[in-house]
Amino acid sequence: MIKRLPSWLRRPVPLQGKSSEILSILGESSLKTVCEEAKCPNRGECYCSGTATFMVMGDRCSRSCRFCSVQKGKMLPLGSSEKEQLLDAIRQLQLQHVVLTSVTRDDLADGGSAYLADLCKCIKRKFDGITVEMLVPDFLGNNSSIKNVIDSGVDVFAHNIEMVSRLHRSLRPEAQYQRSLDILKYSREISTIPIKTGIMVGLGETSEEVCELLRDISVVGVDIVTIGQYLQPTNEQVKVHRFVDPEEFQFYRTYGKEIGISQVESGPFVRSSYRAVELLNSEMASRSRLAAEKTC
Repeated sequence: MIKRLPSWLRRPVPLQGKSSEILSILGESSLKTVCEEAKCPNRGECYCSGTATFMVMGDRCSRSCRFCSVQKGKMLPLGSSEKEQLLDAIRQLQLQHVVLTSVTRDDLADGGSAYLADLCKCIKRKFDGITVEMLVPDFLGNNSSIKNVIDSGVDVFAHNIEMVSRLHRSLRPEAQYQRSLDILKYSREISTIPIKTGIMVGLGETSEEVCELLRDISVVGVDIVTIGQYLQPTNEQVKVHRFVDPEEFQFYRTYGKEIGISQVESGPFVRSSYRAVELLNSEMASRSRLAAEKTC
């Protein structure tokens, strides 16, 4: 049974706005969004503002994370029409910032990195001035796959560490905390673009463990971190251990900034791609200020 939501996790249904237009465009294609597949609580708000996070490389994942509602099962070939459908959706929605994520494809030799890189290059060629954020799986720690994505011209490289170290073995058994840290560290070593990660709380972690995680990602050079409340998507996934109150989220935001993380978005409704363009703009403005201060 899914726990009853506390008052701070209840929000009004947003006005329709652009939501119906986005749903119509998505319905005309076979494109998937992580908004729907993960049953994100922000999808109404994001759709109304004209944004969506596209999930590519199919709708089935090769991993069995206990918190995720994305389908599992036999992997299908990469879709031959997905690229054109994606480009058409970007055109129709008149997007200036595109967020792409994917299922994990351990069945592919490079984890699908070449495919993802090609999508980014095609988007950049097709639309002048567009920015692309790529939220990638761990590619089994393959550095060449990480480099494939970064060399594609992506504007934000994101990989979610998801949760504190202690919980990985039970909730994310095919992933590794240190592997994810190494991916974030390597991506910072080979690029100057914003590096981003996201975590969930409410899974049984302690505040001390969250602070330890924040210190770990600060050390490896992460620029942007998102922290949000885990919500059980269906009865099939692990139950919510506790609902973290807004004051604790504010504490994590303050602490993260104190230890040097440039952008910390922390709150009950925060998800890894929530208000993605605002976070990118804030990070680039922060970099511009620092550069101006150095020249004074």
